[in-house]
Amino acid sequence: MKRKKPTLTFGDALRRNRAVAFGAMVKPVGATCNLDCKYCYYLDKELQAPKAKPSDVMSDELLEEFIQQYIQGNQVPVVSFCWHGGEPLLAGLDFFRRAMALQEKYKGDKQIENSLQTNGTLITAEWAQFFAEHRFLVGVSIDGPAEVHDANRRNRGGKPTFDSVMRGIELLAINGAEFNTLSAVSAASERKGQEIYRFLKSIGSRFMQFLPVTEHVKRIEGWPREVIVSPDDPDSHRAEWSISPAAYGRFLNDIFDEWITGDVGTWFVQMFDATLAGWCGVRPGLCAFCETCGDALVVEHNGDVYSCDHFVYPEYRLGNIAADHLRTMFESPEQFRFGLNKRNTLPAECSRCRYLHLCHGECPKHRFTPSKSDPNERINTLCEGLAAFYKHSEPYMLKMRELLEAGQPAAMVIPWARQRMGMSF
Repeated sequence: MKRKKPTLTFGDALRRNRAVAFGAMVKPVGATCNLDCKYCYYLDKELQAPKAKPSDVMSDELLEEFIQQYIQGNQVPVVSFCWHGGEPLLAGLDFFRRAMALQEKYKGDKQIENSLQTNGTLITAEWAQFFAEHRFLVGVSIDGPAEVHDANRRNRGGKPTFDSVMRGIELLAINGAEFNTLSAVSAASERKGQEIYRFLKSIGSRFMQFLPVTEHVKRIEGWPREVIVSPDDPDSHRAEWSISPAAYGRFLNDIFDEWITGDVGTWFVQMFDATLAGWCGVRPGLCAFCETCGDALVVEHNGDVYSCDHFVYPEYRLGNIAADHLRTMFESPEQFRFGLNKRNTLPAECSRCRYLHLCHGECPKHRFTPSKSDPNERINTLCEGLAAFYKHSEPYMLKMRELLEAGQPAAMVIPWARQRMGMSF
């Protein structure tokens, strides 16, 4: 009888002889934002905690504590900061100037990198110049052309935001600030994969991230609209703006067909990179597709630290940087268990899947669809779409793996892919 592989214990992990490296997404204004996007789960956390005010910006004392702990806690030559929200630009330019000075103060012989995710509407020439000067990688949230973007991404007054975002992107380009894009894939994106992909190329986005939107909502008395809640809530239902699993698979396949026949090596799609990494036996750059997770903490504006951006709930609070060290929280038994749970709670249906090495059950946040083999287990709600994409892309991924193993660029797959699809050269 084959022995079952033992679960790695926390003590085993601590005894591993490797440098400590961890990520931390810091939210200097918490969930505060100038937009009111339909699918934003951050804003609906206002029901679970006191409402954040525009003045709720991380204090100078906490900012310094965070930067010092984060740099000193990472035993690697390059330390990467990720500024998020809410809308981090609401913290103000002076806040980020202080942050840059503090990074300089504590960096020692380490190299510092900064990335920031923004809705793009508050970018001015001064912001763009700052980003360029300090070599920020700016992620801009834009869902596609105006009719797709404005379907869900509106400001607090209900006005469309597409034009404001495009002005921000133009200012980044003019001032030489590097940017990429994050696009939510919702019901508004269905059957528009190639249109959205071509649009993002037209605005100069060399690296694209596509984030599927799949949430449950319910009506709560005294709240002006349905709010996002756990899918376990018996009174909840699937939000009308969620992408269906089948539609998500078609969306990815439509983009993939255009990318594989002309854009490999020139334009980059995070999902395709992660899938190729899985086929090559390399750890993907996307935690959702790793066997275990827990490598990236979340630091709120008040110093509270949580296990993951998708699990900012009381039961996942690890501590506060005013009283606890980031590295200690990262190495805590609680965080280690959180990371291992992704693998240890994997449904039996997933363990039998031929694409397990690519997906690993995806993000636990999305595991709420009853398994066909065991209704008591929950599989990823996007499983059907992911499987359709993996099946469709498999021969091309294997060909790129073959090229890479032979020391040739993956882009050499293009003529082969065009021929396979019956396209002329």
